[in-house]
Amino acid sequence: MKLSEYVHFDATGLAHLVRSGEIAAVELTRLARLAYDEVNPRINAVIEFYEDAETVASSDSGLFHGVPFLRKDIGPSESGRLQEKGSRLFKGYRPKTDSFYFRRARAAGLRTVGRTTTPELAISGTTETVLNGITHNPWNLDRTAGGSSGGAAAAVAAGITPIAHASDGGGSTRGPAAWCGLVGLNPSRGRVSGGPAQQDTKFGLSRSFVLCRTVRDMAAALDVFSGSHIGDPFTIVQPERSYVAELSRPTSALKIGVARTTWGKLDLDPEVLQAVDSTASLLEEMGHSVAEIEAPFDYKEFIETILLWEDLDAVSLEAAAQALGREISQDTLEPVTLKLYERGRKQPLSIWSEVDEGFRRLRFRVAEAIHSFDVLLTPTQPIVAHPHGTIYSLTHPAISAEEWTEKVYKGCHMPIFNITGQPSVSLPLAQSTDGLPIGLQIVGRFGDEATLVRVARDLEEARPWRDRHPGVRAGGDR
Repeated sequence: MKLSEYVHFDATGLAHLVRSGEIAAVELTRLARLAYDEVNPRINAVIEFYEDAETVASSDSGLFHGVPFLRKDIGPSESGRLQEKGSRLFKGYRPKTDSFYFRRARAAGLRTVGRTTTPELAISGTTETVLNGITHNPWNLDRTAGGSSGGAAAAVAAGITPIAHASDGGGSTRGPAAWCGLVGLNPSRGRVSGGPAQQDTKFGLSRSFVLCRTVRDMAAALDVFSGSHIGDPFTIVQPERSYVAELSRPTSALKIGVARTTWGKLDLDPEVLQAVDSTASLLEEMGHSVAEIEAPFDYKEFIETILLWEDLDAVSLEAAAQALGREISQDTLEPVTLKLYERGRKQPLSIWSEVDEGFRRLRFRVAEAIHSFDVLLTPTQPIVAHPHGTIYSLTHPAISAEEWTEKVYKGCHMPIFNITGQPSVSLPLAQSTDGLPIGLQIVGRFGDEATLVRVARDLEEARPWRDRHPGVRAGGDR
């Protein structure tokens, strides 16, 4: 197989070739390495391609048998592998825990071949770090790939692997998906276990999943990674059938709420609004009823709660530094991260109850506002990918912790559903006039990924995106 052929396949397609004997799994790993060698110097998405990648263990069966996979450099861990979290504070750190997530990945036949960039501690919407530099968007190298799963998104968009690990605590999977032209699902709270070491990450707001190119890969990944483990704090109703089986089931008529305005302080780009309106019309043509909805929560209350939530990280960060025998300073943390830490360490531990109550109120108010809808349609990001070096970066020297937080959460269509726990997916349904991807978010009821799979399939069939490719993509004439 040529590299130009490899990048054409999604993960499901490559797995089929391996199972049918048309290609060996090790050959896919070699092709992933060729793709990495070709495009990574330009996009800086993969910070380590394992030297032993061709001998990495994985199942000889499973939905993704033989498919190369990448790990975001934070969250679920592979025992003994570097996990530096985009931070000088964790440089050289090797966890001893093998996460349930990667045990499931191996059992499904995924072969993890390296790790991708992330902003420091995964707390920014743009992937620029002192430790690893800037990750570039394959659609336009002068634009951000987003964050915090920016490296994963850039790598998949550029064709290094067809699927990669991602995680989402406030839009970190969906945001990069929107800006890199990918499918990015954040599952319901409790759908994917964070165990054994991270089973209640950030009040259950952060969930790990994948970035991929097709809805069928998303459905297959749900079948692979769904399921609870002993000690998980959240329980969730298991699906009636596999998510892959949902791909062949019809979609009933739905009541859909459409967001046409900002839910924060950043107005929608006219081309983003046009994409929302066009998709709403398409959903009506499919037989669904559509009604416009306003912001279902108070932005000021949201920001106040998020700031207190960020403050809680100070204690755990200090404990991690002590365990590593390191000091927190300007030499180990980036400017904004250090300011967030210094703000948090001044707060009493009693703010935990304020955060808990703040999230409770937000969940209740959102539920009141949207309970009559089966699905919501919103922008994923209010704007297209912005240039590097903006105020969103943690390396910005002058901005305060409060100013930075308000800037990062100016859109707010994504993080509210981390708080409510609902599943939501960004789909690459449109493009700007200058060729940048525009992602739209579909939000389902809690625990109802099945409806999202069917609606996403319908939209993919009506407006296929698979033949749209970024300017920087592996392949050439090899």
